[in-house]
Amino acid sequence: MGNLLKVLTCADLEQEPNFFLDFENAQPTDAEREVWDQVDVVLKDAKGILDELQAYKGAGQEIREAIQNPSDEALQEQAWAAVVPLVGKLKKFYEFSQRLEAALHSLLGALTSMTYNDPTQHLEREQALAKQFAEILHFTLRFDELKMTNPAIQNDFSYYRRTLSRMRINNVPAEGENEVNNELANRISLFYADATPMLKTLSDGTTKFVSEHKNLPIENTTDCLSTMAMVCKVMLETPEYRSRFSSEETASFCLRVMVGVIILYDYVHPVGAFAKSSKIDMKGCIKVLKDQPPNSVEGLLNALRYTTKHLNDESTNKAIKNMLQ
Repeated sequence: MGNLLKVLTCADLEQEPNFFLDFENAQPTDAEREVWDQVDVVLKDAKGILDELQAYKGAGQEIREAIQNPSDEALQEQAWAAVVPLVGKLKKFYEFSQRLEAALHSLLGALTSMTYNDPTQHLEREQALAKQFAEILHFTLRFDELKMTNPAIQNDFSYYRRTLSRMRINNVPAEGENEVNNELANRISLFYADATPMLKTLSDGTTKFVSEHKNLPIENTTDCLSTMAMVCKVMLETPEYRSRFSSEETASFCLRVMVGVIILYDYVHPVGAFAKSSKIDMKGCIKVLKDQPPNSVEGLLNALRYTTKHLNDESTNKAIKNMLQ
């Protein structure tokens, strides 16, 4: 078995992967179909989740009035009635993160297997799976952007928990109780306490995948991530590839995926994306971002600044730090 495990060396990836990954039209081959179908079921729900999160307004007003008038029973009931359906949504988003992690495991299993010699061959020949992986990253960054700008989420949930424990003390039956028991409430609370909860789910999920597959060199996973980042970079900076995108949206999808996969690599790789030994050309990737219209990429640059793990390590090249300042 040992000699079947081909550990990829730096030399394997010295040349930039140079092929077009068709994010617009890739269709699954027969070999990809089983995993593709599993993941497709999850991705079909992703847009609805983003739409619901974008429309999430929160119960700030009702909660404020209830807190300011603690003895007014009608206001307490109004706040509770407003919060319970919102908590149902927050629970749904959290449960979706669990489904997304399972989908990620299926994709990593396929994209890091021994079927092909290296990650470039995997991504080139399993384009439909690579596209789904990209869609998961795209969803993740978008979800976290929306969550970060919506303080109502944590306020609503902590009000719900406080009220629920008060009801328990006073033995008041709570019709929303069956929605979220105490153990689940703890998990949901931890999920939303993170600045970027979906990204944390993915990076924890990837780390877990690596530790569960002891027979698979960690390089199979990290090289899959670095190759994906470099493919996006090359497609964005090569006019003949970029001209094949049928819409500008594909370019911004590509940028978002490049950033998502860099962040994931930075979490999963022992020394991260910014180290000298990193297989991602960070200067090149940041340059590609900075070459876009400024207002379109500020969120992505901020994601690299504030949600990576190793940027502020002493070993990070000063030139890279300066580029992100």
